[in-house]
Amino acid sequence: MKYGNAAVRRPECGVERTMDVLGGRWTTLIVRELLGGTRRFSELRRALVRISPKTLTARLRDLEERGVLTRTVYAQVPPRVDYTLTPRGEALGEIIAAMARWGSAEELGAGADAGPS
Repeated sequence: MKYGNAAVRRPECGVERTMDVLGGRWTTLIVRELLGGTRRFSELRRALVRISPKTLTARLRDLEERGVLTRTVYAQVPPRVDYTLTPRGEALGEIIAAMARWGSAEELGAGADAGPS
């Protein structure tokens, strides 16, 4: 099955709207980490070894603006900030799980013949 531009570049397309949220290089992995529960900035940095602090901050701010996560700042020294998925963000778990299943099948070679024709 071939996919034409009309199927991909429509504002009403659910795939396009989803990619607007998850399309950043690190965004999907940040959501994956937060699916396990509330995390601090430093925990996310440790889990996502190659991400720069600047990029992580930018992605977290974007996800907060989109209503995917909440940021809770605790007034203490040193400052403590927790990140937690909102119900909207938790709903992305199904997508992340599907991606994990597909990636595992690809690793095993099961997806080699399943590409578009």
